[in-house]
Amino acid sequence: MTKAQAGILASLPEQGRYVFFTLSGAGAQVSSALKTLQASIDSTQVVVGLGQQVLQALDKRIAQMHEFPQFKGPEFEVPSTPQALCLWLRGDQRGDLIALTARLASMLAPAFMLRHVVDAFVHQRSGGHGRDLTGYEDGTENPEGDDAVATAIASEQGAGLDGGSFWVLQQWQHDYAVFDRMPAHEQDHAVGRRRSDNEELDDAPESAHVKRTAQESFEPEAFLVRRSMPWWSVSPQGADRSGLMFSAFGCSFDAFEAQMRRMLGMDDGISDALFRFSSPLTGSYFWCPPVAHGKLDLSALGM
Repeated sequence: MTKAQAGILASLPEQGRYVFFTLSGAGAQVSSALKTLQASIDSTQVVVGLGQQVLQALDKRIAQMHEFPQFKGPEFEVPSTPQALCLWLRGDQRGDLIALTARLASMLAPAFMLRHVVDAFVHQRSGGHGRDLTGYEDGTENPEGDDAVATAIASEQGAGLDGGSFWVLQQWQHDYAVFDRMPAHEQDHAVGRRRSDNEELDDAPESAHVKRTAQESFEPEAFLVRRSMPWWSVSPQGADRSGLMFSAFGCSFDAFEAQMRRMLGMDDGISDALFRFSSPLTGSYFWCPPVAHGKLDLSALGM
């Protein structure tokens, strides 16, 4: 029986909402707001991720927790956009998540101020996984069962830490004009799988995303539990914007950082072909506290 927040290992919801908050209060206010949150949420419906700013405000340290690094390869770089708090709201009805957002924002004020929201959803669910808006299945090589628990959830770290998880979030925006100009075989080779049947391509180039991120090819192996969802919004100018909210959980950030370095070609100079038609807008790290007796376990924070 894992002590993790239930939503981390649960199947993807039909609707998701990533609600980001900035820190606007001092230590005592932050502690009070988190206690109110602790008493008010169900970890199946709301996954809570605390940023490094919150730990610093409480003068606490969680081993292996730090801000998202600055990654820069020979051709591309990935932004670091630290956030204080993220709540991943999960459900079937978008209206319910909008109402829940308002309640949570009111509950967390004045210690936290709602900064922005990213709405997400499942697209063409099949084989236990959803598809990216480009039509390719996401999460094919995810660990399952006990392997997923071992990959995503911390253990043997001590009380208040066991059952915790380290969460990576990146909002990727797709350029469909570029993607649609690529012939079908070129799209498949950029991803490393055939879109039609999700089969991995043996003859894909070294720049193919699947080859860049093959989890078992790292030393040590770099497995993550991915829970990514497509997102959509309208820009201030009225244009559609969309892509993938990359969301992954691990017992540390090491696996993600190894994959990100290889995607950027930081070791061998080969950039992931994904960068040809998609760009990361954000990059944030969070610590997801464990659960005890059905509530968030904040004992590692002195609560």
